[in-house]
Amino acid sequence: MSNSYLDRLKSLGIELPPAGPPAAAYVMAATSGNTVFLSGHIAKKDGKPWVGKLGKDMDTEAGKAAARSIAIDLMSTLQNHLGSLDKIKRIVKVMGLVNSTDQYTEQHLVINGCSELLFEVFGDAGKHARSAFGVAQIPLGACVEIELIAEI
Repeated sequence: MSNSYLDRLKSLGIELPPAGPPAAAYVMAATSGNTVFLSGHIAKKDGKPWVGKLGKDMDTEAGKAAARSIAIDLMSTLQNHLGSLDKIKRIVKVMGLVNSTDQYTEQHLVINGCSELLFEVFGDAGKHARSAFGVAQIPLGACVEIELIAEI
């Protein structure tokens, strides 16, 4: 079954992976009214946590690639939860956590990896409010974690 957002993903050479299960006592997505809240998704590489610390053993471009990979996982969770990405009216908010050193200050550029792909897929509906934070650690040592809020 095809829809316009899935078609756009395919034109970008992206196939959504199966949605992942929660890693602890929570759900991956919760709907309240016309709003969907996605839990934080950590970066994964080859199916395992993408471990690293920005400013120590990872540079901004690698972090940006990790954030882009999370955007794909976030869309997979939305597709799984809603049955169709076409139910999304707009991406409202993205919050990114970047595992980084005290001196690292390019968290916003890392999270662009997610934001830019959301813009490419959803167009104007993908333009969102956003926060990007540097944190001392992320579960499992992951380099980036991102959560998302969407309107349906």
